[in-house]
Amino acid sequence: MIKLQLIGHLGRDAVLKEVNGVSVLNFTVAANERFRNAAGVLQERTTWVDCSLWDRLNMAPYLLQGTMVYLEGSPKVDAYISNNTGALSGALHLRVGAIQLLSRKEEEKRKATASNIPPMPEAVQEQEMPADDLPF
Repeated sequence: MIKLQLIGHLGRDAVLKEVNGVSVLNFTVAANERFRNAAGVLQERTTWVDCSLWDRLNMAPYLLQGTMVYLEGSPKVDAYISNNTGALSGALHLRVGAIQLLSRKEEEKRKATASNIPPMPEAVQEQEMPADDLPF
């Protein structure tokens, strides 16, 4: 058994399809890796992973472009020759078994935050307390 764990951001909104009567959500995740090369220069490499989430239709509204997710699943690598360049290329696919949302798309986060803030109370005027009515 081979298992792949991945943290990354969705490159586009998930697309819902149906295969033999079973729903599948397809989406692409970009996983960024930072490292120093032999010269000590900081580099960043992005790996794109094509993902499929079977029979979990309830996740569709949450899988939006920019959302950060943690995924676990079974990887599959496809090799092919590019029609345009004739170069050998490959694609990494992940059949997702477990998913966890780590952050929402920024605009959705702002809307949710704004709607959860209780309304400001009306201004309350301070009343002066007479000196003989002090509690101490």
